Amino acid sequence: MIQIFMTEDGAIHQKDEMQSGSWIALTNPTATEILEISETYGIDPDHVRASLDEEERSRIEVEDDYTLILVDIPSIEERSGKDWYVTIPLGIITTEEAIITVCLEETPILAAFMDGRVKDFHTYMKTRFILQILYKNASLFLQYLRIIDKKSDLVERKLHQAQKNQELMELMELEKSLLYFSTSLRSNEVVFEKLLRNEKIKKYPEDTELLEDVIIEN
Repeated sequence: MIQIFMTEDGAIHQKDEMQSGSWIALTNPTATEILEISETYGIDPDHVRASLDEEERSRIEVEDDYTLILVDIPSIEERSGKDWYVTIPLGIITTEEAIITVCLEETPILAAFMDGRVKDFHTYMKTRFILQILYKNASLFLQYLRIIDKKSDLVERKLHQAQKNQELMELMELEKSLLYFSTSLRSNEVVFEKLLRNEKIKKYPEDTELLEDVIIEN
């Protein structure tokens, strides 16, 4: 799915056509949609597809006409009627004309921007937009970690009362979620440190401050 957004008069609007200064959100895109975006903006299709592979690692790829930032984001996976926490990649591609996000599924991180719930957000301010996404991501990790913590406490209390295989399995799943999160957060940190050394970021002191906030939150 391709969605096109643009901020006008301080508000976010969905558009029918791509134009300069817009945000193009790809969610589980088809091969045709990937090719369309690649050809329109001169992007290697493999870089558009990168975030659709759950095994892809967090990294930055700087090309002549665009930059790819790949980070891990937290996601909820439903199994046997219960929510489990995993991580999936999110690709952010910035070109001269637009910013493009690519993800396998809808995420609360991007939904907050689409719904107009993020203050001081402009699609054409690409560097700041990227940092705002990264800050939202770190905040969502924290939110899910609090939920995991509460779930762990509840399961441990049940285990004290009576040792059951079901509770032990649940505790192991929660531990696995923490391992996913820990690995992803460390990988993201490497990306953030590289961004901090990026000359484009250094041009705007307020963006450097926001990036430092992202690193602290992470």
